[in-house]
Amino acid sequence: MTPTLRTERLLLEPYVPEDEDDFVALFQDTRVSRWMGDGPSSVSADRALFGRIFTKVYAQDLFDVWAVRRDGLLVGHAEIKPTDVVGGHEIIYALAPAAWGSGLGTELAESIVAYGFDALGLTKVYATVAAPNEASLTLLRRIGFEHVRDIEEDDGSSTLVLVRARSA
Repeated sequence: MTPTLRTERLLLEPYVPEDEDDFVALFQDTRVSRWMGDGPSSVSADRALFGRIFTKVYAQDLFDVWAVRRDGLLVGHAEIKPTDVVGGHEIIYALAPAAWGSGLGTELAESIVAYGFDALGLTKVYATVAAPNEASLTLLRRIGFEHVRDIEEDDGSSTLVLVRARSA
């Protein structure tokens, strides 16, 4: 079961069904979704994705997925999950544009990494980032991630694989 995590300014907790509209709004904002997965999706696809969080991810305890809240409002999304692409656990995070530029992304990413090391016992945590996503690359490098390889995508673009090893 996905636990609740707290940072100085954020609350990471499992989604509840009432979060659906806010989740869809976050994923429908192209400033956010352009960097997520395969990019922007339809409203119906985002609603189906939200449903799968409950029917598949939480129901089968596959991995941890959080609603990210600040002052009671949904401001983001976060995950840590095993993926074959990196051969380990990958962090995924997104914040609404209203939350950008205030250090919340760093706070969010650090909390997920710490959870991976402390609660899951991982020795390495990975992130994959589209090459043009300079904001995320800068954030990850600032908190100790290092570039390990590139993935050439079918459309010719590149995704960077970064890793952070647990400190001794």
